[in-house]
Amino acid sequence: MKKRELRRIFAKFLMVGASATLLAACNGGEEAKQSAAPTEETAKEEAAPAEEPAAEEAATEEVNYAQVFEEAKAELDKAKEGKEVDFDKVTELYTTNFQGLVQARDAELESKHDEQITAALAAGKDGSMDKVVVKQIFDKLMQKVFYTTMKHEFTEVEENWADKEVVKAEVEEAKEFYAILQSTVEKRDAANGTTMVDVIAGGFAEIDKAVEADDLLGFKLGKQVVDKTMMKTFYLATGAIPNGYATKAAEEAKKDEQLAKVEQAEGWAFYQSISTYLTNHSPEDAALIEKQFDLQTDVKTLDPVQVNKAFVRGFAQTAIDEYKESIEAWGEDKSVITALEGALFIDVIGQDIKALIGEEEYAKLTEKAQKYLEAAKAKDKAAGEPLVKELEATLQSVIEKAK
Repeated sequence: MKKRELRRIFAKFLMVGASATLLAACNGGEEAKQSAAPTEETAKEEAAPAEEPAAEEAATEEVNYAQVFEEAKAELDKAKEGKEVDFDKVTELYTTNFQGLVQARDAELESKHDEQITAALAAGKDGSMDKVVVKQIFDKLMQKVFYTTMKHEFTEVEENWADKEVVKAEVEEAKEFYAILQSTVEKRDAANGTTMVDVIAGGFAEIDKAVEADDLLGFKLGKQVVDKTMMKTFYLATGAIPNGYATKAAEEAKKDEQLAKVEQAEGWAFYQSISTYLTNHSPEDAALIEKQFDLQTDVKTLDPVQVNKAFVRGFAQTAIDEYKESIEAWGEDKSVITALEGALFIDVIGQDIKALIGEEEYAKLTEKAQKYLEAAKAKDKAAGEPLVKELEATLQSVIEKAK
């Protein structure tokens, strides 16, 4: 497909800007705007749970999401081999098995992924979009839906904490959705020398332990480990150097622009899983990343260093904001939870911070983060206040170095 035609198709498909929702031309309505997420710890990325379509409840009982997802991807993968893809089959698999789930998350998050996926599959069928790009959009947006559904199950756990049978069932469902995503985590571990699969397993072990002990705070802390390690996974897949898709697409653009557009699409779709969080804490950096991955952007101009620096600034600012919330909520469970979140966001960009300030200073930073968490748990404000000031100062220096 010629570059001009490809960009025209994407211009119809994607909106310019942080929300990256479907153009009004595709749905005949107003362009949806992504609203700021609530500031409460339990719902920073997600809007308050909306009433779910009955389709999701029925599907949850009947559909083997992992099996159907693999079946749909296998059909779409034929495009890589130059074979014909049965888009009617994939569309049927989607509408029958996934659409209710996707619409439920769209209702909660004010996203438009059902329309985006439906439009991409239609564009693949009529040939107006590169079929390999269609596969990546379907794959990565569905991964976001599984990720946000896992988070939804965690919210259900908290809301039904008094009913242990319901709680255990919801935890098992969260594990099932994570199981679909685990291969993505494994790929990032293999590429980056990380151990995120083990960290997430540990988070789920803490969740199980907390449920048995009727320890709601313990559950919330375990949940944060799982959630933020998934965010680290998506960051490593998108903005990390040298193995994120920003770098891959920029390098590939020197050789094969069409393949580079596929990798740019992968980066864009993976980024959707973490874009709201960054938008809420560092909107300018989030917008820069969105524009770089936007498929209307000439892939030859994609700058992986600028994308990486924007991620580092954005996540460092997010950590600062978590620490501010922790001090403001001192003595409450929320103070402990946000203290842990601050430490986890430092870990998300740990390798980048280490490169900017050196191993010794990074070791001091992580040590202070741990000590501050212990102070928050012990409600020892005399120990906590000076630590949080030092943490914020170091993180601010990271932001300055990443400019």
